[in-house]
Amino acid sequence: MAKMLIAILVSFVSVCAAANEPNATSVPDPFKMNQLLGRGVNLGNAFDAPTEGEWGVVLQEEYFQVVKDAGFSSVRLPVRWSAHAMTTPPYTINPDFMKRIEWAVNCAVSRKLPIMLNVHHYGELYANPAAEKERYLALWKQIAEYFKDYPDTLVFELLNEPQKELRAGPWNEQLKESLAVVRQSNPNRTIVIGSAHYNQIHYLTLLDIPKEDRNIIVTIHDYFPLTFTHQGAAWLSRGDPNDWLGTKWTGTEDEKQEIIRDLDFAAAWGKKNNRPINLGEFGAYEKADMDSRARWTKFMADAAIERGMSFHYWEFCANEFGLYNQKSKTFRKPLLEAVLPPK
Repeated sequence: MAKMLIAILVSFVSVCAAANEPNATSVPDPFKMNQLLGRGVNLGNAFDAPTEGEWGVVLQEEYFQVVKDAGFSSVRLPVRWSAHAMTTPPYTINPDFMKRIEWAVNCAVSRKLPIMLNVHHYGELYANPAAEKERYLALWKQIAEYFKDYPDTLVFELLNEPQKELRAGPWNEQLKESLAVVRQSNPNRTIVIGSAHYNQIHYLTLLDIPKEDRNIIVTIHDYFPLTFTHQGAAWLSRGDPNDWLGTKWTGTEDEKQEIIRDLDFAAAWGKKNNRPINLGEFGAYEKADMDSRARWTKFMADAAIERGMSFHYWEFCANEFGLYNQKSKTFRKPLLEAVLPPK
């Protein structure tokens, strides 16, 4: 009898120990994961460029430590996988490029820095969703299987800013299919999904996510008003951004209410649908004056946090929006203090 009791006790202890293992199969709470993401920053203009370095950023390991030491909670890693994969079946991702992305993920994970890994700038999919769907799903199958054994602090974002011909209808179809592909190898990983029409807030009403999958964070992007945040931005196709040069953001009540209305809408949608919200991109272009940029950025960041959202500022170290000057290896202090409370 004594031996039987000991055996039962040992079995019980083993089960409890297994349940407390970090790689146990319990599904993470997406709200807690969203809190872990907290105040984050995009490591942009590197892997989302056609080739790394083409847009002025080559990621360095030291950047991850700089981000961590500054006090950021997480990073978002935009990746243009479509520029590094075969265009015919089986759509194999270049192994050297995959290793480079793995290096970046490891730089974050080794520093206990949660990281959001996405599919970014997939122009072919935006232009022709039906023709490109098979390739898109094949890319996610490879990415998901490659990183399936990574800790929960690696989260996947299915697609940055669905746009153009990838409207709400086809995107809702493809997000379900890509989510199912990822779930085959990553049943418990937190997934990030945004709406069609560039992840704009008021298109949340058109987003259709499988209700049974609760381990999802919903992302939004907010660069409004564009006449301020994108003044002088040559790549913008709306109007003539040069006509907006000199636009300031002084923090009047009307200016603040424009942001509050949008973020309140997103927060209310999240509450109604029981989904945590991430503000995945926001920032003001360098041609705006620094005082206005810092003022707008701080109001946006603080308003998101007050509403229980996480955020990722766009972005870390490129000239156009960057917080960090690569040459001097110093932060642009007004912007840094806008997104992070001063230590």
